[in-house]
Parts: sequence; C-alpha cells; structure tokens
Amino acid sequence: MTPLDPARLHEPQFALHVEDLTVSYDDAPVLWDIDLDIPPGVMAAVVGPNGAGKSTLLKAVLGLVKPVAGHVRLFGRPLSDMRRRIAYVPQRSGVDWDFPTTVIDVVTMGLYGQLGWFRRPGRAERAKAQAALAEVGMQDYAGRQIGALSGGQQQRVFLARALVQEPEIFFLDEPMAGVDAPTERAIVAILKGLRDAGRTVVVVHHDLQTVADYFDWLVLLNTRIIAQGPVAEAYTPEALRAAYGGQAALIGVV
Repeated sequence: MTPLDPARLHEPQFALHVEDLTVSYDDAPVLWDIDLDIPPGVMAAVVGPNGAGKSTLLKAVLGLVKPVAGHVRLFGRPLSDMRRRIAYVPQRSGVDWDFPTTVIDVVTMGLYGQLGWFRRPGRAERAKAQAALAEVGMQDYAGRQIGALSGGQQQRVFLARALVQEPEIFFLDEPMAGVDAPTERAIVAILKGLRDAGRTVVVVHHDLQTVADYFDWLVLLNTRIIAQGPVAEAYTPEALRAAYGGQAALIGVV
C-alpha cells in the first residue's frame, strides 16, 4: 500500500467524505450542495425517489461525472490515490451485454488495474477469478458468454468482478434491481459478509421495505441530503415524507 502523504489527508476517519458537492446536467442541478459522511465498515443504502440523483452521486464520487463544485475524499485521500482500492458495480442497464466475452474474462477484467497495461492475466489471475465466481455461486458458468446469462446471473458475475479486486470500499448501483429472490438473498449475504470483514459497502437501493433488514447506514437523498446516519436514527416517517413528497402515500409512509 502506498505510504500516505499527511498533507493530502482530509477527514480520514470517514470511508467517504463529500463536501459542498453540486452536479448539474444542462444547467439543471441534479445534486445540490451535498455534504455526506459514511464511516468505514458499514453497509450503507443510498435511497430516494426516481430522479433524486442517487446514481449521479456514485458517478461523481468515482469521477465519472464532473461536479460544478465540491470535493470527495475516500479514507481521507483524493480519488487519484484510491482508484485501485475501490470497486464499482454499475446498473445492468448501462452495460452492453452483447459484447462477445466469457464470464471468466469479465471477472478477470477486475484485475487489470493491478496488472497494468503490459502484463497479461496468467494462471494466478484466472485462479483468483475462478475463486470469486465460486463465492457468488457462478463457478460452473465460467466459459459461458456473458450475454447468454439471466439478469440475476449477470449481476452475480459483475459482483465477482468487484470481489476479485479486493477493494477497501464497494460502490454498487441497484444490484438487486430485476433479480429473483434467491439471487437477492445471495447478493445481500455476500455484501453483509464484506461488511462484517471490515469493508465498506455503499449501495444505491430502491426497495424501502428492505432497508432496515439489509443496511445499517442510510443516506436519504432528493437532490439534497434529506437525512443520513444509522438506519435506526435516519429512517423515519418524517424523513421519508421530506424525501418523497407527494409519493409518500404510495410507498406507505404515514
């Protein structure tokens, strides 16, 4: 691990620290003046209505969209110091599933950051990829084309690609969307295991009914931060009404 330059550290006690973050698309703010702190070793849900900026928040943290203002720190360090210590699982809808590649090759891609440009994956890397597939129950599909899998199977493969990186912090954008119940239970069990092993897991999540069962930290978002903190404190009817407004009755908030 690269030695830390103390001068570059800012709020190192947090796994994720976001300060004064604003992101706009076509001059319309998607995120406005976001201040956010997530401690290490938690499983955090990012929750809010459609269009609240949840996916944009992850992309801004990961440098995939450029903010108008603000900054991000991961364990006190800028993103440039942390790229090899984070893993990202995007929404399935943002992936070209027709790209001709096998399951084992998709998972092995997670090791490219460690290998650099000039080293090809070898036996050791293939063994790591196979072990990650076994962890998500997909070891028997290593030679399959990724496009031939079901949605739930594809999601497990992308989770394996994240696992093989052995990161300090995971970012997942709606990993449970569109998967069957057994796959959802398997994904949640894997993520909780990572949390229990000291990793930090940040998940954009859509199902309010499972927040309290799956997560221990909550970020409630609707362009601005509505509430954040331990689920037992932040997941309240008042906060949900503030986030969901007129949709509150539809989601069962009284």
